[in-house]
Amino acid sequence: MDMKKLITFAALGVALAAAGCSKSADGPVKREAGKWTTEVKVEKFDIEGLPPELKAQMQQQMATSRTFDECLTAEQAAKEDIAGDMSKASGSGGCTWTKNNVGGGKIDIAGSCNGPSGKSDLAMTGTVAEKNTDVTITMKGKSPTGGNMEVVMRATGKHVGACTT
Repeated sequence: MDMKKLITFAALGVALAAAGCSKSADGPVKREAGKWTTEVKVEKFDIEGLPPELKAQMQQQMATSRTFDECLTAEQAAKEDIAGDMSKASGSGGCTWTKNNVGGGKIDIAGSCNGPSGKSDLAMTGTVAEKNTDVTITMKGKSPTGGNMEVVMRATGKHVGACTT
């Protein structure tokens, strides 16, 4: 999974964090329809075997958080499906989820996806509410260069009001 897809995956992850099929007695928390702003920050970026100069350059590029805006309709909020949409965001689909617990204001998802560089293990944990989300996403797998890779991102989202067209 390339970095652009990884950032997109993180943004999607937090955008979908409040949805899902939970067997929790507390039930899933659904995001409120309207405009959402999501900030994604890479907290850890480690690729085995990457030349130090290139690694430093990539870390510097990722030190700045990225912000995404989204207009979520009531219909979209009602139909959100974390595992299905995360599988699509992984690029090639082929995701298997071993844990998909969303409920009571918490999210705990884990699994693996097949991509161009092979299998990647993914995990997403955090808190969710109708008007905000705070999720940490961890991806471990092989980099395109063949070494081990670990990326940890934190994505925070908040409802900022009504959508404007």
